[in-house]
Amino acid sequence: MKERGRPKCPRRVEHTPEVIYFKPRGVPLQELEVVSIAVEELEALRLVELEGLTQEEASLKMRISRRAFWEDLQSARRKVTFALTTGRAIEICGGDYVTVGEENKGCRRST
Repeated sequence: MKERGRPKCPRRVEHTPEVIYFKPRGVPLQELEVVSIAVEELEALRLVELEGLTQEEASLKMRISRRAFWEDLQSARRKVTFALTTGRAIEICGGDYVTVGEENKGCRRST
């Protein structure tokens, strides 16, 4: 089945995590359900919550529209909140992104 609309533009990510799993203490990972967060969702969360950027500033850094940025940020917040409130593990993996220095010059941000 084909996806509708324009193809998703890869997000520009400055920071990829070294640690990719977080879990409740005292429970083996094998016994936990896992919530997966994409690398670009984590980057959106990092830029706003740790770097203190506005959503507009952060969307420019990631070279995506404000709407796309907002969707990534909301998804990350929802997943983290769900995992923390229900005792699930968090896995950071996958996504559609390029790291700084490997940007796809053919994909431009619409204004």
